[in-house]
Amino acid sequence: MISRIRRLSIFLAVLLLLPALSKASGTVPLGTAISVVTDQAISSKDAKIGQTVSGTIAKDVTVEGKVVIPKGSQAKLSVSSVQASGRLSTPAKLYLRLRSVTVNGKTYTLATSSAGRTEKGKGKRDAGFIGGGAAGGAAIGALAGGGKGAAIGAAAGAGAGTAGAAATGKKEVEFRAETRLTFTTRAAVTIQ
Repeated sequence: MISRIRRLSIFLAVLLLLPALSKASGTVPLGTAISVVTDQAISSKDAKIGQTVSGTIAKDVTVEGKVVIPKGSQAKLSVSSVQASGRLSTPAKLYLRLRSVTVNGKTYTLATSSAGRTEKGKGKRDAGFIGGGAAGGAAIGALAGGGKGAAIGAAAGAGAGTAGAAATGKKEVEFRAETRLTFTTRAAVTIQ
């Protein structure tokens, strides 16, 4: 009878320990890719360096076939680099860095690469606007007033081209909620 009770108690103890043993744990090595989906929108127009952005782990992070960071775990990101779009040649940029994840109620700090985007520079396009405006103004000025009119027309055309480039040139980097970004660990971290 005692051996039967002993076997039953061992069986129950194993059943109670299984959930604890199956929780995510292990070491995430250097160079591991971690995909995160942002939970909120952020834009280069008004973001600040160090600003916190919440996110969610997009897919299980596995090491040797074992889940170390489960999909759906909370993630905290921060703005690592930002620049609002300038009127003429300054392209917008916005980069985030994964700072921490919460697994099994415990938060772990991570060192990762930055992920984000820089808009293409628009210097050639702006030069086309400005040069085209100057050439058009010079041609109209030459027809209307000769050499002096051409100079005045070129200056007026260049001003109009600059205004056109400035009016059409601002394009910010925006990450909407549900934007997926992938970060790479720069140091190993042990998850328990």
